[in-house]
Amino acid sequence: MSGRTRRLLGLVPAYAHVAFEALAPRTLGGAGRACVVQAVVRSDAGILLCTRRELRGWELPGGAVRSGESDEDALAREVREETGVEIAIDRLVGVYERTGFRGHEARVFACRAVGGAARACREMPDVRWFDAAHLPSTIFPWFRGPLEDALVARVAPVHRREHQGLGAILAGARIDLATRWRG
Repeated sequence: MSGRTRRLLGLVPAYAHVAFEALAPRTLGGAGRACVVQAVVRSDAGILLCTRRELRGWELPGGAVRSGESDEDALAREVREETGVEIAIDRLVGVYERTGFRGHEARVFACRAVGGAARACREMPDVRWFDAAHLPSTIFPWFRGPLEDALVARVAPVHRREHQGLGAILAGARIDLATRWRG
């Protein structure tokens, strides 16, 4: 079986996993809605992006906040675990309330790399630095707005409400399929 065929067959369990999470979302902190923290990490090498093993497209590193953990501690832990990079948090970029498919709240922070080295792991099979002026076209659409907000000098954090409907689902599937096809 070719590598491309294996990657395309990986769609079935990956999409089943994503659908399950969308239909039975984890609720953190008893707030009634999943909450994640995400980082826009900058260094002289550029902007740090990664891909998850479930959906293949570029995204911001980050993840869930554990019980009793601050957003900042959770973010530093998640970025280190997923990418190998140590960060310093500069500011809160914004809070993004997402409704529709996989509804959640994302708190996005502007960060800078202060140590470690970018490396892939089981959860994140690809981790790379990109020039901010030449970001890949295969960034999932729900990460583009926070990324653009982080690259603009703002005094106050933004608060955005976004609906992830059929258009977002199809855009994500298109990126995932294109990435799997190319390998």
